[in-house]
Amino acid sequence: MPDLLCMGEPMLELNAQRPGPDGRVLYLEGHGGDTSNAAICAARQGASVGYVTAIGEDKPGDSFMRLWAAEGVDTATVVRTAGAPTGLYVVTHDEQGHAFTFYRAGSAASRYAPRDVPEAAIRAARILHVSGISQAISTSACDAVFQAIAVAKAAGVKVSYDTNLRLSLWPAARAAAVIHAAIAQADIALPSLDDARALTGLESPEAIAEFYLRLGCPLVLLKQGKDGVMVATPEGREVIPPCRVQAVDATGAGDAFAGAFLARVLAGDAPLEAARYANACAALSTTGYGAVAPLPRPAQVRALLAGGQSGSR
Repeated sequence: MPDLLCMGEPMLELNAQRPGPDGRVLYLEGHGGDTSNAAICAARQGASVGYVTAIGEDKPGDSFMRLWAAEGVDTATVVRTAGAPTGLYVVTHDEQGHAFTFYRAGSAASRYAPRDVPEAAIRAARILHVSGISQAISTSACDAVFQAIAVAKAAGVKVSYDTNLRLSLWPAARAAAVIHAAIAQADIALPSLDDARALTGLESPEAIAEFYLRLGCPLVLLKQGKDGVMVATPEGREVIPPCRVQAVDATGAGDAFAGAFLARVLAGDAPLEAARYANACAALSTTGYGAVAPLPRPAQVRALLAGGQSGSR
């Protein structure tokens, strides 16, 4: 059984490329979905990983099955659903960054329910990783995540939670209530600074870290983009500076951080050591287009760390 189980919704990705000389924009087909990205990144770092989801009995679903097989992600807990599609999203870019347009209404993953939760596989794992998106896509999917968390906690399996706030999917008040209820049961919280400000109403990283620690989560990794990552525990705080790379597309960088961090924790690293590795991995993931293709291998991450490159991306 896999050591790490990631749970959520995979989505086919169409990523806008730079316009050609004639002004036309071409789209690169790829694979996305926050927890799927994290699973693949963790697998590339050498972790034993499985994925928990439902996908359609369609061509995009077939494509994901091939992808996970190629990446070494176990699919024993993937459900194929007839009559419900695999979701899709489009990524566009401008001076403000990247934007997402989602086509996921009625997707197979959104129909996932507590009855579908693979309890035996969760009990056999060491870490369960879920996210705000895992819970935002539908009420039944939200309930399924809470069921999975309950099974994990009862079995002594650690729970990792990435906020990945998408206000287009649910109202802010519901998002905050659900996400904070989940983080209160988590062992590892992975909020981004923008998400946390929207969810808590707080501004400073220190106040946000304290908020999540007081919820009961003993380890908070606050992702701050160009300002690095704050690692917070009840014993103290430390900020890891960002790595300097030639970034072209930040799609999935937070997912890369989560997957790399969990892989290194499973390998025995202390949280600070794992966070430094994950910080470099996330930076490298921004040097290519798409959520999956640029995910680095350990040799690339170690090379960046050995180079001691830090500063603004």
